[in-house]
Amino acid sequence: MTRRYAALLPALLLLLLLTPAQQAQATGYRYWSFWTRTATHWTYATQGPSTDRPSDGDVQGFRFSVSEDSSDAATPRGTADFATICAKTPARDGSKRVALLIDFGTRADAPSGETPPPTRTACAQVSPDATTAEALATVAKPLRYDTNALLCAIAGYPEKGCGEQVATGKKSQTATKEKEGEKKGSGGPSVGLWTGAAVVAVLGAAAVWQARRHRHVR
Repeated sequence: MTRRYAALLPALLLLLLLTPAQQAQATGYRYWSFWTRTATHWTYATQGPSTDRPSDGDVQGFRFSVSEDSSDAATPRGTADFATICAKTPARDGSKRVALLIDFGTRADAPSGETPPPTRTACAQVSPDATTAEALATVAKPLRYDTNALLCAIAGYPEKGCGEQVATGKKSQTATKEKEGEKKGSGGPSVGLWTGAAVVAVLGAAAVWQARRHRHVR
């Protein structure tokens, strides 16, 4: 019995040391994020494009990327101001103008086999009560939605997929905080190492107990 427990110790210790590295992998989602533009920066929209009703002169943006959540989402790239985007679209009674910036993202975020088109801007001239989705449909068809009304594609990109889960290759926030805690500490062993040592100690005690029991039985 002692040899059996001793043989297990290296494998168990290796498993404990590898587990934190596996947990460090983060998972994100590949999707179109929706943004509104203030005078100086982009803000993640609080409503979806199908319910948001922009005002005349608003600037809104869409960005295709892989992100874990809204706090991690990439903002649209490029200069976006109403005067520039809608310069060639004169105001008209009974309508509003909405400046749109559409950022198709990077090759790293693109689905396998697809290439993102260049970033584009457009000035949508729509009825005063039109939603962002309706404005987008006038300048960037075809749009594609899933059964839950999630915007899956703008101007046909991407050709397939919708909010699918993908590995980001980045460390999760939990793993990052644990690592920062190690740096701020006294430089002692990590939690994983202490846990491994504890398991080794328990298994070692079990091996001793089995050996003694075996001797008593004999």
